[in-house]
Amino acid sequence: MNHREIIQTVLAGSPPPYVPWSMGFTVEAAEKLRAHYAPRTLDEVLDNHLVGAGSGVGFFTDVGDDHVRDVFGVVWDRSVDKDIGVVVGQVLPEPTLADYTFPDPVGPVFFEGLEEHLARTRDQYRIFHLGFSLYERAWTMRGMAELMMDFLDHPEFVHELFNAIADWNIAQVRKAVSYDIDAVYFGDDWGQQRGLQMGPKLWHEFIYPPLKRMYAAVKEAGKHIFIHSCGDVDELFDDLVAIGLDCFNPFQPEVMDVYTLMDQYRGRLSFHGGMSTQRTLPYGTVDEVVAETRRLLAAGASGNYIFAPAHAVEGDVPVENIVAMIETVQAQENYSRVE
Repeated sequence: MNHREIIQTVLAGSPPPYVPWSMGFTVEAAEKLRAHYAPRTLDEVLDNHLVGAGSGVGFFTDVGDDHVRDVFGVVWDRSVDKDIGVVVGQVLPEPTLADYTFPDPVGPVFFEGLEEHLARTRDQYRIFHLGFSLYERAWTMRGMAELMMDFLDHPEFVHELFNAIADWNIAQVRKAVSYDIDAVYFGDDWGQQRGLQMGPKLWHEFIYPPLKRMYAAVKEAGKHIFIHSCGDVDELFDDLVAIGLDCFNPFQPEVMDVYTLMDQYRGRLSFHGGMSTQRTLPYGTVDEVVAETRRLLAAGASGNYIFAPAHAVEGDVPVENIVAMIETVQAQENYSRVE
């Protein structure tokens, strides 16, 4: 079985020959790993089973002084956070879309080189990414504090904004599924360390209805749905499964009982993540990293699990801990590198 077939087996809820993985790293952590493994590339070393298309965080233009602008007009300061950045200003200073024009959802920037990329990665499971796909897209445009107030003070505007963003996403999804992809990934952080940022009532009122429409567009094309939401959001799993979710990431052990949830949702929902990036990887010993990696692999051996750190590994993680994780995963019986 190649990597693509193994992921398909996992998502179907069947036991794979070994637990697959897809591990990601921040800019700083990736630089440390490249130095450690040189002259081999990270792609060669990691041999991930998932491969992305589109963009998990967006498409940006450099505007100078460590600032970039995304296609929605949002400016990000990357002077500290080199991976995404911090939003500067507001694209929507008032609760209205009257003077705003959305970018073209099927413009060439989103699909340039996609055919060639997919041709090079036929043995991997290919996922088209829509990062900041709804709530996050809204608050980056409007401002976090302003959007939170809009939920209460300007609910009609929030519905209009979320539906406009969902329409944009659906147009892009319909173009993406015309290519030979396997799944669509929606990135949208809803959680905090405890509970939802906006609470369950507002989530169900404003976010759930456009999600149903977005997910339906993917399912109509016969593709799988992956989502990413940081934080304590497991209270939403039943609702998400009901509208078609296939795989949840990042599956943070600091905020949810990952082992109980694996058993509870086996056969209904797959998980991608689970390795602690807040405790074990940055602060554990090599032996602790190996032990936790092996425990996750054992729990995921029955299917519905893709191993990964619970988020992109940060630069403060010791290289020896990252190497221990990678080597433990790749030491599984029956694993053979796809050439």
